[in-house]
Amino acid sequence: MAVPAPILRMSGIGKQFPGVHALDGVDLRLLPGEVHALMGENGAGKSTLIKVLTGVHQADEGAIELAGQAVAFGSPLEARQAGISTVYQEVNLCTNLSVAENILIGREPRRWGRIDWKRMRARARELLARLELDLDVSAPLSSYSLAIQQMVAIARALDVEARVLILDEPTSSLDADEVGQLFRVMRRLKEEGIAILFVSHFLDQIYEISDRMTILRNGRLVGEYPTRELSQVDLVAKMIGQELAALDRLHGEAAAFDRPLVEARELGRPGAIEPFTLTIHEGEVVGLAGLLGSGRTEIARLLFGADHAGGGQVAIGGAPASLRTPRAAMSHKIAFCSENRKADGLIPDLTVRENIILALQATRGWTRPVPREQQDELVGKYVKALRISPPNPEHLVRDLSGGNQQKVLLARWLILEPRLLILDEPTRGIDVGAKTEIQRLVAELSDGGVAVLFISAELEEVLRLSHKVGVLRDRRLVAELPNGPELTTDVLMETIASGGRA
Repeated sequence: MAVPAPILRMSGIGKQFPGVHALDGVDLRLLPGEVHALMGENGAGKSTLIKVLTGVHQADEGAIELAGQAVAFGSPLEARQAGISTVYQEVNLCTNLSVAENILIGREPRRWGRIDWKRMRARARELLARLELDLDVSAPLSSYSLAIQQMVAIARALDVEARVLILDEPTSSLDADEVGQLFRVMRRLKEEGIAILFVSHFLDQIYEISDRMTILRNGRLVGEYPTRELSQVDLVAKMIGQELAALDRLHGEAAAFDRPLVEARELGRPGAIEPFTLTIHEGEVVGLAGLLGSGRTEIARLLFGADHAGGGQVAIGGAPASLRTPRAAMSHKIAFCSENRKADGLIPDLTVRENIILALQATRGWTRPVPREQQDELVGKYVKALRISPPNPEHLVRDLSGGNQQKVLLARWLILEPRLLILDEPTRGIDVGAKTEIQRLVAELSDGGVAVLFISAELEEVLRLSHKVGVLRDRRLVAELPNGPELTTDVLMETIASGGRA
């Protein structure tokens, strides 16, 4: 059977931002009547590639062809007018307006200069019928479920005679029945000849709905593969890569721990993480491994009280505990270093000293400022211990390197002498030297009795530091594996790919 000519071809796409080579010679081709998955971890370049395609960003190099014709879109509007429509993870509609208004906003049919409401409702019903939906189009969008709102967003995208439909994480907030409904719509659109670019972190969904996939890693093309010819284990390996040399483990065989510090039982949050049970002992490093979106950060946020649990219980030191706020978690000596140190951690316009002292000040309340003499003593101690460079506490933190910024964030929490330290991607984006120092610090804290929950996309790093590893997939904790010589990156990838099934 002859393969149809691509409706869209992107060739040698390159895009740079200050200090970042986001895309480097990336190719992508979409065939009419197929679902094509765009795969890659966080920072792989998926979003940048989509933004280049839809005119949000202009490529620095490369070419784009649509139906064999060279194109260069200067804006998302130009891309839509050419037949490339995008539906994003967060439904970008106005829930206070009617379904019909949302579908045709900006393109309302008019008569005598006024909106022709009858024609608009008829057109909206026509577009929804294409998706096998029969709705009251005069009802406010807010009266419908998130899944229906997602369908309305697709109907709006199809109103411009879309030839390419981009669905960016459309299932992230849908339940199983709603995902099934969306997939029925996608298959119908395939039959109409529309090319669908599908982005999702749910591997089972990728294998259920996609025909082919393109994999990116670190802004570069790994390859294009028919979905049925690439196993889930191989997909995970290609997404994560094996680029870092294996490092000696900082811990030996899985140690025996007999003093539970934090016990979470059936803790969960609807739409974020399925109920899980996890015990973290004093001095134990528990690693969390899984692809982006698997639920790693969601577990961390629940244990720190940044998100409210929808059910389950937590015990600390054997006693029931309520972790409904970060302040409550901090009162139990739980500390949390977020994966996004710039957005959720550091305040760039404050000094190193002011950033380090923030958590301690928060525990005292703003009416009881930490005396300057005590600040200088504590900050000086941790600047020296962590070898923060430059060692001047009055240096603005924004002027430090990424590795030293991460050390400042660690110092902030170490001042509180935590019993549980939650580290979410603490070594992302920093050089090898700083990464090694932070890894050794984690091992030293563990040896001193501090429990650590360690999250990293680098499986070698998880294995190097952890006493045991919790494996997550599709927002579920699917396995808990003791560390030892038999636990390798291959075993972890197999567990991630299989969802813990033997």
